[in-house]
Amino acid sequence: MLESIRVKNVALIDEAEAEFHKGLNILTGETGAGKSILLGSVQLALGAKADKGLIRQGEESAFVELVFSLDEEQKEALSEFDISPDEELLILQRKIYPGKSICKMNGETVTLKTMQNVAELFIDIHGQREHQSVLKAAKQEEILDDYCKNRISDLLEELEKTYRSYREEEALLKEAEKMDGSHIKELELSRYELDEIEKADLKEGEDEILEGRYERLSNAKKIQEAVGGVESILQNENGSGILNGISLAIRQLKEAGNLDEALQDEMQQLSDAETILQECSRSLDRYLDGFSMEEGDLGAVEERLNLINRLKDRFGREIADILEYGRKLSEKINKLENFEHYNEELKEKHEKTKAAYFKLAAKLHEIRSSEGEKLKEEMEKALKDLNFEQCAFLVKTEYDEGMMSKKGCTRVVFQISLNPGEPLKDLSAVASGGELSRIMLALKSIFADKDHTGTLVFDEIDAGISGRTAWKVSEKLAVLRERHQVLCITHLPQIAAMADAHFCIEKTVEGEKTKTCIRLLEKSESIREIGRLLGTDQLTDAVLKNASEMKDLAEQTKQSQSKIEL
Repeated sequence: MLESIRVKNVALIDEAEAEFHKGLNILTGETGAGKSILLGSVQLALGAKADKGLIRQGEESAFVELVFSLDEEQKEALSEFDISPDEELLILQRKIYPGKSICKMNGETVTLKTMQNVAELFIDIHGQREHQSVLKAAKQEEILDDYCKNRISDLLEELEKTYRSYREEEALLKEAEKMDGSHIKELELSRYELDEIEKADLKEGEDEILEGRYERLSNAKKIQEAVGGVESILQNENGSGILNGISLAIRQLKEAGNLDEALQDEMQQLSDAETILQECSRSLDRYLDGFSMEEGDLGAVEERLNLINRLKDRFGREIADILEYGRKLSEKINKLENFEHYNEELKEKHEKTKAAYFKLAAKLHEIRSSEGEKLKEEMEKALKDLNFEQCAFLVKTEYDEGMMSKKGCTRVVFQISLNPGEPLKDLSAVASGGELSRIMLALKSIFADKDHTGTLVFDEIDAGISGRTAWKVSEKLAVLRERHQVLCITHLPQIAAMADAHFCIEKTVEGEKTKTCIRLLEKSESIREIGRLLGTDQLTDAVLKNASEMKDLAEQTKQSQSKIEL
């Protein structure tokens, strides 16, 4: 349930807060007071596109916060997004700057996409744009599929997978057709390239080893001079090397040690140093001997590196890429060598996939048709509740293999007859604005019983209606409030009278700035607002009495509906 909203620096709103209630929350106000701004703020917090023009003039940023209370099912759903509820609450925040925005959930920064996905679990907004979308065939198919999703979700997934395979195989067949006789030339080229790779006998990592070896061999003279210099320092023919000096020092210290045992440790240290330096000298000798033997390999190393680099230029940046390219060449050669057989196998596989697809599509169509009958019956009942006394509704489903898609081969069209004796016609050709609002409300009332979205928001649900029809719409909203929290922006007194919580959105001018605020009305204030909505210039006693009677009648209606629910 939406517990509260806080808006700051959005359009005309300086700063506004509202705490919503269970049941039906009604929002009213004069035209231009900012009702659409408030609804837009809700949508911003749910991930709608943000425009820098939304930021209140003179401010650097705008801010919107929504707070939802959670049930156990919603908590479990949130765990899929790695979100931990904070004291049974979900707090959505969005701060909007020119050119960017920051989204947070329970204090943690998240992507806009995550915000949008999470929002779908908690709130569903219905406005004039959605009313118009229901006229489109694609939307009507989507509505029917949502209606029967428990029966078709696995089937749709399997159908989409099969369709994807069908299209992939179709692309391969087209590629094979284009090849025709050219596959012989391609086969020869592939064999030539694979032969080059196989003859190279590449090993992963050998290029790095060879590059290190090449670096060493190409600097052989410098290395030999340096190592030879060290050898000369350690010992040389004229007896001035370090080892010669240490040997002389040991002899002299030995003589002194014979006279004083206190010098034994120092003599041992010199002896150890001599042993270490002698081993170092022998190692350097061995290194120079091996190095001299390797010098002649420089040309071979350079030639091998040149070969590897040429292959890299043609087949991949790394040896692993070249080897992978060779593996694919081998597969390609095998396919080209057996081109005719491969082509026939592919055609046969393609036909089997096509047959499997149409089998699934036919099964899906059968379910859609069956569920369409059920939706028709529910819609006719819901429409009668909304003052369409003699209407007929039809979910028309036609199977057409020519419109093959990932969603099957069913063409879905909603048809309606609003008056007795009139033939059924496509929804797009019949419904007016007011009728469309009621049709959409009927659909939403049916789906509201099926889903677990906690909060439903209606904007312009009263477009083009009045009188008894408006009262019927308010009764339908009263039914919805039994299972959902409902927020509704309205201009009609019949709908406002049904409110469990009535909010007024007002516009004021302070100095040179215009501000919009929202406040919860007491019962007496709600009656006065209903009186204003009745459309009189003055709130006379008669108008207020009429408004009070309308409010009392709404309360009786809600009580009777609650008893039916029980």
